[in-house]
Amino acid sequence: MDIRVGDILLMKKPHPCGKENNKNFLVLRVGMDFRLRCMACGHEFMLPRIKAEKNIKKVMRDQTDGEQ
Repeated sequence: MDIRVGDILLMKKPHPCGKENNKNFLVLRVGMDFRLRCMACGHEFMLPRIKAEKNIKKVMRDQTDGEQ
C-alpha cells in the first residue's frame, strides 16, 4: 500500500478521544511502523504497519504536489 508522509488516513475505527472527526489521522512517519496524529485531539502514536494497513478505509492525499 502506498502511504506517504502528509497523507490523511480515514480509519475503520475511531480514536478513543471521543471528539468529532476522530477517524482521520495524519501520517508523520512511514516505515515498519506508522507514526500517526489524531486530527481531533492531536495525540501522536506509533502503530505497526500491518495493523494500520488492515484498518485503513481511505487514503486522502493532496494532489497539488505535481505527481501523477
